[in-house]
Amino acid sequence: MDLLLILTYTALCITIFKVFNIPLNKWTVPTAVLGGVVIVGTLVLLMNYNHPFTQIGNQVFSTTPVVSGVRGRVIEVPVEPNKPLKQGDVLFKIDPVPFEAEVAKIRAQVKEASQGALGLESDLAEAKAGEVKAIAERDKAQREFSRYQRGYDKGAFTEQQLDTRRQAYKAAEAAVEVAEARVEQAAIALDSEIGGENTTVARLLAELRKAEFNLEQTVVTAPTDGYTTQLALRPGVMAVPLPLAPAMTFVHTEEKLYTAAFRQNSLQRLQPGFEAEFLFRALPGRVFKGEVVEVLPAIGESQFQARGALLGTDALRTNGRVLATLRITDDLTDYHLPLGTAVEVAVYSDSFTHVSIMRKILIRMKSWQNYLYLDH
Repeated sequence: MDLLLILTYTALCITIFKVFNIPLNKWTVPTAVLGGVVIVGTLVLLMNYNHPFTQIGNQVFSTTPVVSGVRGRVIEVPVEPNKPLKQGDVLFKIDPVPFEAEVAKIRAQVKEASQGALGLESDLAEAKAGEVKAIAERDKAQREFSRYQRGYDKGAFTEQQLDTRRQAYKAAEAAVEVAEARVEQAAIALDSEIGGENTTVARLLAELRKAEFNLEQTVVTAPTDGYTTQLALRPGVMAVPLPLAPAMTFVHTEEKLYTAAFRQNSLQRLQPGFEAEFLFRALPGRVFKGEVVEVLPAIGESQFQARGALLGTDALRTNGRVLATLRITDDLTDYHLPLGTAVEVAVYSDSFTHVSIMRKILIRMKSWQNYLYLDH
């Protein structure tokens, strides 16, 4: 960029010398050179600081690694690479047979457990009836024992007859205690509920929801609008739910943003809303208008993380560039620019705006330079 400015000044001086027939001597040539140093140097310094330019820029985009939610064999891949997709479109399918079988098995267990839970109420009623019967038999045995006790006191019964009735009464009392325990157990079984459901039924319903969820995961769909690219997935591949082994990469359809890295010297002249101009190596001779969206508040080279070693001096010898996010406001629909295309960016601040015309001229000249390249 600076070379273009020097060459422009040189061409201007040559033109002036030719047009006005200025002789080349020890006074005119040094004057032109010294004037060039002062004028060009001043303009370059003002321009570089107030209207920064960078050759380090790219169109950036986000992708999502598509990972299967369950382990299974892929049976269908209906998606085509690089074709637009809507959110919810099917990306691939996993063999659902094992998951359908699991859902059917747990549903049968839920039905069986539900029927068992309904039988707990009848079990409680039966236990209560047994308790009433045991109490009645105890009361009867108690009356018999009392009658024999009075007869024994009058000498009407023997001690053996009295002892027989005493043992029968004790056995009846024990039967009542057993019946009461059975009623308590039946009541506990009936009352053991979670959210109004029997505990066994609640557990099986939770397992059923998990099984149904796993069955749903056999059909993998697009998370948003976008497309897949470099698609290598084929039927027969074993998909696994491991983040390190994604089945494919999904590219989201979002607003196109650009990131450029500027020198820290011009940090105070990078503000959101400032006008920007873009030139692409892929589009020689063209410049597009845009604006600064955001200046990232952190420089990656200076980050550190918790680890078992202290930072040394070398960790502080970094001079990273400031990253800025920008957008293009001109229409680019007529141009084929793949995601990730390289870009060069100039930003025009609100200081020394009259100097910005020089930057605009220079980047247009540089854009025409993109026609000139050699492949070795």
